[in-house]
Parts: sequence; C-alpha cells; structure tokens
Amino acid sequence: MGRLLYAVAASAALCAPATAQAAEPRAVVQGEMDPELRAIVTQVIGDTDRPIENRFEARRRARAAAEDAIAALRSEGYYAYRVDPDVSEADPPRPLVQIAPGPRFLLGEATLAWTGKPPNGDAQAAAVRALSLPPGGPGRAADIIAAEGRVVAAVQKRGYADAVAYPRDVVVDHADKTVTPTYNIAAGLLVHLEGLDIAPGSRTNPLWVRHLAPWAAGDPYDPDDVAELERRLLDTGVYDSVTVALAPVDQTSASGLRPVVVALAERKPRTIEGGASYSTSEGAGVNVRWTHYNLLSRADTIALYGQVSIRDSRTGVDLTLPQWLRPQQTLKTGAAVYRVVTDAYKETGVGVHADVTRRYGHSAYLTSYVTVGASVDGSRTDEIKAGTLTSLGRNLITVKALGDLLLDRSNDPLSPTSGWRLSARLEPTVIVGDTNLPYLRAVAQGTYYQPLDKTGHTVIAGRLRLGRILNGTVDQIPASQRFYAGGGGSVRGFPFQAVGPRLADSTPQGGVFLAESSVEVRRDITEKWSAAVFVDAGAVGSGGPVDFNTLAAGAGFGVRYNLGIVPIRIDFATPVVRRRGEPLLQAYVSIGQSF
Repeated sequence: MGRLLYAVAASAALCAPATAQAAEPRAVVQGEMDPELRAIVTQVIGDTDRPIENRFEARRRARAAAEDAIAALRSEGYYAYRVDPDVSEADPPRPLVQIAPGPRFLLGEATLAWTGKPPNGDAQAAAVRALSLPPGGPGRAADIIAAEGRVVAAVQKRGYADAVAYPRDVVVDHADKTVTPTYNIAAGLLVHLEGLDIAPGSRTNPLWVRHLAPWAAGDPYDPDDVAELERRLLDTGVYDSVTVALAPVDQTSASGLRPVVVALAERKPRTIEGGASYSTSEGAGVNVRWTHYNLLSRADTIALYGQVSIRDSRTGVDLTLPQWLRPQQTLKTGAAVYRVVTDAYKETGVGVHADVTRRYGHSAYLTSYVTVGASVDGSRTDEIKAGTLTSLGRNLITVKALGDLLLDRSNDPLSPTSGWRLSARLEPTVIVGDTNLPYLRAVAQGTYYQPLDKTGHTVIAGRLRLGRILNGTVDQIPASQRFYAGGGGSVRGFPFQAVGPRLADSTPQGGVFLAESSVEVRRDITEKWSAAVFVDAGAVGSGGPVDFNTLAAGAGFGVRYNLGIVPIRIDFATPVVRRRGEPLLQAYVSIGQSF
C-alpha cells in the first residue's frame, strides 16, 4: 500500500489548479444588475496589465470600457440602458463604468419575408420550425442572428442550394419593450443534381469515384450528401486534400441539372516509414513499412512491412480496399511470416487473413464499426508442459472466424479527452494437428474519458477489459492462444506476461480468463508536454468463469511529448500488489496514449 502513496500524491498535484496573479480589470463595473449580466459585461470589458499613468489615460479607458459595456448590454437584450464612464478620485485614478441596465427587452413575433419566388411548402414549414424564437423569450442578439443561419440551412437542406439571407429588419420597440425581427430570405430555385464533374490530374479511376456518390441523377440537392461524398473520399487516406462542391448556377445542364465538382489532390504514391519501441520488460524493437497508394486507381493501399524485436519478428504484405463493394465498407487482407519468442512459448508460423469492416455513422467521432473476417495460420508452437516441465511442441493449423463491434463516442480517435468507447470481439476457432479442438475466444473492452475542466487540460481516463475462452482448458489451448497480462499495454509495473499463474519453474502459464483495468490522470503542462499518473490492475485465471486469484496491481507516472497528432509516451511503473521477484521499476517508451 505504501507504494500507492506517491501515485495518489502525484495525482493530486496534477489536478491542483495553477495559481497566478489576476490582471487588473480595464474598468470597474458599478451599478445594480443581475450577477450573470455583470459577469458578461465584466468579461467583455476585459483585463489589462498596463498601469495607469494619469487621469487622461484613466478617462480614455473608461470611455472605451463604456462602449464595450453598451455592446454587451444590447447583445443581451438590454436597450433601455444608461452607461456613464467616470474616473475615481483615488491615486492612481481608476476607470469606472456606472451601469443602469434597465429592463430586458423580450422577443416579439418573428416573421419570414421571402424575396423572389418562395420555396415549396415543405421548405417553408422547415424554415418556420428552424426559427425557434418563441415570443416572450429574451431578446438576445446572438439568438436572433443564429435563427437566421438556421433558416437558411433548413431551406438549403430541402434542395434550395442558392438560398441566401438579405439584411434583416429588427424593430426595437421601447414602448412595449420588445425586439421583433423580420428575416428576408431569397430561396432561389430548387436544385436537382447531376453526376460528378471530376477535375483532371488524378490517378483515381473516375468511374470508381462516381459510384461513391450518395445520390442519383435528378435527386434534389442535399448538402449532407455532398459532405458525405467528401468524407468517403477523405476516409480512404490516399489524398492530401479533397474538395467537393456544387457547381455554379451557370453550369446547369440543358435538362436543368447541376453537377457536383470533385477535385482530388493525391498524396505521394510511395512512402517509407520506420519506428522503434522499448521497454525494460519487452526489450527493443524496430519496424519499417513501405506503402504504395492508389496503385489500382481506386484509393487502394498496398504495404510491405518488416519488424524485428526480441519478442515479435515478422514480415508481410497488406492490401486495403476502401469503399469495397459498397460505401463505408473496407476490405483488408494480408499474409505474414512470423516468429514470436516469449517467456511462455515460442511460435513460428505463416498466416493469411481477410477482414471486412463496415462503418456506421456520419460524424467523424460518433461512429460504429462492425468487422467480420477469417484467418488461417500454420504454426509450430514450443511450450513447457505443466507437471513434467518437459518441452511440448505442437504443429497446428488454426482456422478462425471473426466478429468485432466497436462503438466510438470519444472526441478524438488518437488522443481523446472526453467520451467513451466500447468494443466486443468473438473468435470462433478450430485447431487441427497435434491437438484437435474447437473453442470460442471472447474479449470485451470499455474506455471512458472525463475532462476535469472545460479546456480538457486535465482528464481522468479509465479502462476495463475482460476475456474468456470457452470449451477448452489451459492444457488444451495452445500457449500462444491463451490470455496473458503484464507489460506496457496491459498491467504496467510488471514484465511482459508476468501477471497470472506460473509453472513450477516460473514459466508463465497463461489462462482462459482475463481481467484488466486502468485509471490514469492526464495533465497538460505546456502545449507540447504533458504528464500522467496511473494505476493498473489485472488477473489471469486458469479455471472457472471468473478467477481473480492472481490479481496484481502496479502504479506509476509518465511524461508525454505531443508530436501534433499523437504523443510519444514514456512511462515508469512499479508493482504494488503481488510482487514476485519482479524488478522494482519498469520503463516503457512508445507512441500514442496507453488507451
């Protein structure tokens, strides 16, 4: 328990708000008013750290602050105000703003006035609903302006792509204290879409691009459809930029249809990438990847890769076909030769796989993914046999089916600060060879991200992962396909595979039950640097539906350096529960958040 104290203390230090000397207000606000209104006026007037040198400077600041206060009052619906700038008699003098806001004006009956030919009844009804300015509500300027934008968007959504708003008329009636807006909207003509006008110069097959359009020729214009086509193209990852826009009105065809213009700026056709990782438990590793983009002229990606490390060495090829057979569906297939060496087993093999992922949802960060697939591996596994502690070699053919569901409601796919994710994975498996066995491997994981401030500079992140293998005992399941815990992506503070049951010679045995959890407090220090403290726990069980007999926990701290997209992560952790001879400190260096 003593080792937990430094993690708790560090967490408190990270969460403690920094103290700094507040700047001097540009002017002191005086007068009776609603506290919320006072806060708004004070914020608009703002602060300054420049000292006042004389009364002339103080009076100038008071007049400027009074103008800002008037703007704030009007924006909040206070039109019968009285605002007087003044200067105190103190030395040095202080600028003052004396405010009597008067009553807040209320909304009158907002109306729509159509300039030119009005749109059809459906669009008119949608525009009225979009106003959403009930009479009697506060006459805030921001609400009045926002309603105009909603009206134009609602009309455009119904096919009137050229709808615009002309200057609105707003009547401020001091007699009955009301603000009544009239919106002047020109809907234009109903636009029907043609096909795509694709700018020349791209390596992509135009026929493939055209089949991605979520509309048919003659359909009414919908800005969401145009945005969806742009997103589908961007999702492929082979373009530096994508522009999708409705053609100007002068490009309307003789049949009355308007094309959509698509411009694709393709990234370099080939790239070479390299990476490295290190941890005290898993050693060093390097990898290289050569990627060719759009070789088949349909936004495809072909990659050759190689990886060498103490634990996992492999080489292979991957092919990715986005928007395969239908939009929002990706085919990923590949083959690899691998050699895995761990404390629990050694495995050499070759495998092929094919997965199809279907994406649901139109928002970048409110998405769901469903994946189905299959793989076949031929491998040789060498492990230690329980009881006799003799070497056991198995030559196996492993056939797996895959079903995977991911619900992503986080605000960022790489470094989230709010929201949650939930995933579930089922792998029906059949092994034949030296062992013949069908079994089911199931894993579920949830993560949650809670910001502690509005800016997301301090975040509490949590993770829970559960796994179970059905229809197989530990002895029947090959060592390479059991559950293990410990290491940088599991329970930090313990070496790789160190959490869970062990054989008499301390070889990790693995299990058929897995539970892992993590709590991490992340705090931004500067724009580039951040820090974290964390506690991880995990258990691997060899029998029963739930088995926490080997529960272990580690705690630590880390620093992150923001590369702009993902951070470089350096973590230090120590075992705090169920230490069995492990080193006192483990270090991990990697790219990306821990979860």
